[in-house]
Amino acid sequence: MNLIALQIKTNPSFEDNLIYLKNLINSCEEDSLILAPELALSGFCYERMQEASDFSIKAIEQLKLLSSNKIIALTFITKKDKKFFNTLYIFHKQNIVHTQSKVQLFPLGNELEYFSAGDEKDIKIIEINGIKIATLICFELRFPRLWEKVKGADIILNPAMWGLKRKDHYETISKSLALVNQCFVIACNCADENMAKGSAIISSFGNIIKDDSKEIIKTVFDPIEIEKTRKYIDIGLN
Repeated sequence: MNLIALQIKTNPSFEDNLIYLKNLINSCEEDSLILAPELALSGFCYERMQEASDFSIKAIEQLKLLSSNKIIALTFITKKDKKFFNTLYIFHKQNIVHTQSKVQLFPLGNELEYFSAGDEKDIKIIEINGIKIATLICFELRFPRLWEKVKGADIILNPAMWGLKRKDHYETISKSLALVNQCFVIACNCADENMAKGSAIISSFGNIIKDDSKEIIKTVFDPIEIEKTRKYIDIGLN
């Protein structure tokens, strides 16, 4: 299986973003796990939250259809009980197989004023085709207690819009997450001018595939490397 991070920009047009994302997904090989940056279709459009949540309903249906032979993951602005959430969807075989809303909202980005926090119990490991997958959304990378929720995963996803000034933080924490959990990490950051990029696919042994000049970061998932790392550097994850 291919692991793919789409390091793309988010433009003001929701529709253009969706068309571009769909084209990229269609260009990826079958049997790929594809992750897009946080809120890739809308960005943090605080003046257009209702519009964005309405658009998400349409986008979810369209992206779901593209998942017949791929796993697709990204977050959307959603609305429930008059509250807005930053919600991850994972699609597989044209079904929604997992959702979780961002628990740790970023206070420096005014997220607390516009979004409601999700439920921490929804941060969990799911299994697709025998592969254990978990997700931490952007800022959630910084919280040690949440690392416990994803311990034992084979692949940890991190869709992000991480700022340029904290680029080193993003890259360092992402690699540490892979090393401490002895798993693969797909770190997928936005490519907007004020964002850090730094998207990477990091193996359980800390090998990094990264290129800030590319939109598609790709490697092949190797479960044998996880087995070897956990066997020979045994920290109790077997």
